[in-house]
Order: sequence, then C-alpha cells, then structure tokens
Amino acid sequence: MPPVNETVDIAVVQLCSSQDVSLSLAQLSSVLAELKPGAVDAIFLPENFAALAAPSAHQIGLAEAEGPGFIRNFIANKAIETGAYIFAGTVPLAKRADGQMVPGQKVRAASLVFDPCGAEIARYDKQHLFDVDVQDQIGRYRESDTFEPGDAPRVVATAFGTVGLSVCYDLRFPEFFTRLTALGAEIIAVPSAFTAVTGAAHFEVLVRARAIENACFLVAACQSGGHDSGRETFGHSMVVSPWGEVLACREAGPGVFVTTLDLQDLRRVRSALPSWRRPIIVDRASV
Repeated sequence: MPPVNETVDIAVVQLCSSQDVSLSLAQLSSVLAELKPGAVDAIFLPENFAALAAPSAHQIGLAEAEGPGFIRNFIANKAIETGAYIFAGTVPLAKRADGQMVPGQKVRAASLVFDPCGAEIARYDKQHLFDVDVQDQIGRYRESDTFEPGDAPRVVATAFGTVGLSVCYDLRFPEFFTRLTALGAEIIAVPSAFTAVTGAAHFEVLVRARAIENACFLVAACQSGGHDSGRETFGHSMVVSPWGEVLACREAGPGVFVTTLDLQDLRRVRSALPSWRRPIIVDRASV
C-alpha cells in the first residue's frame, strides 16, 4: 500500500499502568482525551498498557481469546473515536494467531494494530522474552514463566507506509530489526516497559542504534514511573529519525506528545548512506 503523503503525524503515549485493568484504561482514556479527533494519523501505546503486573502470571488471568475481548474492544473504539491507527503495545492472548490454544498454562504477549475504522489488521507476538536478573526491587524477571514466545516477525501496510512491529526486549537483537527492514519496514514500533536500571544504562543507545543501522524511524512508547506492582520503569518515550536524531522525547510520567515523520528524510538517508548488506557474513556468524 503506497503512502498517501510524505508526512505522518503521530502521537506517542506514555503511561504508568496499574495491575488493575480498569484503572489503566481510565488513565489511557484521560491521556487520549488530549488529542482532537483526526489530529494524528497514528497512535502508539506502550507495552502492557492495560495492566502491568508482578508477578507476570497475573497476565494469564487477563488473557483474552482470539476475537473480540474487553481490552481489544476498548482500543477498537478509541481508533474510531480518534480516526487514527492504533499500535496497541501488548495484550495477553490465550491463543496463537492460528487459533490454537497456547499450551502449558501460558499466554502470548501480542502487539496488535487497529485501523481508523476499528478493525484489527495485524498481530505480532513478542519473540524475545525478558529473562534477566536486574539489581532493582523485583530482581528476577522471567517472562518465559508466563509467556510463550512468538515465532515470526511482522510488518503491516498502512495508509502512510510499512510499519515493523517489535516489543521491548526485542530491541537488543539487531538481526531481528534487520529482518523487519528486509520485509519493507520504514517505521518500527517498539512498545516498551524497560526497567529503570536497564533503561538508564541502555535504552536511548539501543533505540538510536537500531534506527541508524536500518535507516528507519523508531517509535518507542514506554511505561514510566513507580507501579503498584512494585516495578519501576524508565519512561523516556521517544521518536528517532533514520539519521539517529531524537526528534521528540517525554522523559517521565503519563502523557502524550505529537510529532511529524517526514518520509522524504528516510529516502534521503537511504539514498545517501546505503547499507550494502552481505547476508553470507551474517549466516556464518550465526553458525
């Protein structure tokens, strides 16, 4: 689907989500109320926008089956109200994309995309799970105790171009982003809930690196602050250009910012600084 025009107005939402879905969605509604209908082409939400819980096993109780569900209906209605595509962070789903139940009492962390008519048009299941020990109040993170990893990258065609889908910890795997670019991604969504510790050390560096390596826009909508689950997240939602410039950033607290992506900038960077990849080298390195 070719882009309708060369500029894209986007809204990036930052939240401090609760374990309680109703509280989290009320916060999201309040933030989205700052946007006038038709003001932007797309809205990007953070990972775990509907509930950020610890332990993550709480997500199993929230999991929706494939098809209409409370959280997805909420987002579909917001897409209609705002007249925008919504890139809906992650939603815990009890079924795989093929309709099969996730085995082992686990769920999938699915990043969903809704068009301005409220139709769900794409799904990406988080592939790289956060199994890490961090020197913070939680200490031990094991997403694999709760989630089954996805098995395929995903891009989605929109009225303004092709968007690659990723989630949080995927950011640390450059070959994953190379694959999204090979599939045609011009913009890559990175809904995140980085810990305060790992975020302060690495987040901006990683986002800018992935943008530069792939000559793509990266849009990172984040969780921020101290959560009622005991987690503390880094915030710093940002948009980075294909040149690696931070175009906009919200450092802390719930809120939304609007910025414009100029797709001509992407084409200029890709033309002036082409990346002549040699896949055989990557293949050899992975052996």
